[in-house]
Amino acid sequence: MEEKELIYKAKNGNKYALNELLSQNYNTLLGYCMKITGNPILAQDIVQETMLKAILNIKNFTPEVKFSTWLLKIATNTFKDYLRKHKNIELVEEIFSNTEEDVEETAMTNIQYSELMNILMKLPYEKRAVFILKHYYGYKYQEIAKIMDCPVGTVRSRLHNAIKEIMSEMGRRGIL
Repeated sequence: MEEKELIYKAKNGNKYALNELLSQNYNTLLGYCMKITGNPILAQDIVQETMLKAILNIKNFTPEVKFSTWLLKIATNTFKDYLRKHKNIELVEEIFSNTEEDVEETAMTNIQYSELMNILMKLPYEKRAVFILKHYYGYKYQEIAKIMDCPVGTVRSRLHNAIKEIMSEMGRRGIL
């Protein structure tokens, strides 16, 4: 079934359609939450709370944006609420591997990725979220503005400043 049809059915109480929508977007949502929180346990909590909110509010969803965009907006707001309540968050390193690549290249990639994640975690969540949405998920500025609930100009500014800070910090650490 197409997303629009699933949304229509889910809004009218079809539990199968709602489950299908959530299942299709689970990996995107989890990946986003992992990157924005830097903590797999917190990411799972944010995902679960996001899915619960989506289930409870599916009738309010207007399909002018993709379902995944709506989920990421809920997740962003849920994380924003979490940050208001809790001031310190620990970064847990995310390790990945690719057996097809040269071992040395994979090690360097892992180190660079780990360093980037450490730098990202030090940025305010607004800049971090914009950077992740743009560079990891390929969202357009208008979509990010809807997710972050701010003007497009603010998105551009946050992204510009995030990249500037990341480049500066990578240069300071001798990564570039």
